[in-house]
Amino acid sequence: LFYPLLLLCQLVMKNAVSRVNKPNFQTMSHKELCNWFLPHRNDQDAFYAYVDRLHKEGNWIEMRPVESIQDLENHLRFMGRFQHHAKS
Repeated sequence: LFYPLLLLCQLVMKNAVSRVNKPNFQTMSHKELCNWFLPHRNDQDAFYAYVDRLHKEGNWIEMRPVESIQDLENHLRFMGRFQHHAKS
């Protein structure tokens, strides 16, 4: 009984400390938020902040489902945007 209680206390303390040390995602730039999220992929607050930011910016490109590599190559607009993001 003591050991599970000790583990639970450690988990609670770890979560409490990590919440105190988290940055304010609302004040971060897109790049800062992305740079924070990538090494902290298990951080649900960061994930939801990142997805909310992507949704708010609304710069999605809609395209039909890709069934082959040739289909993907036909989407020049998508490829241009993908290459632009890869360079930055």
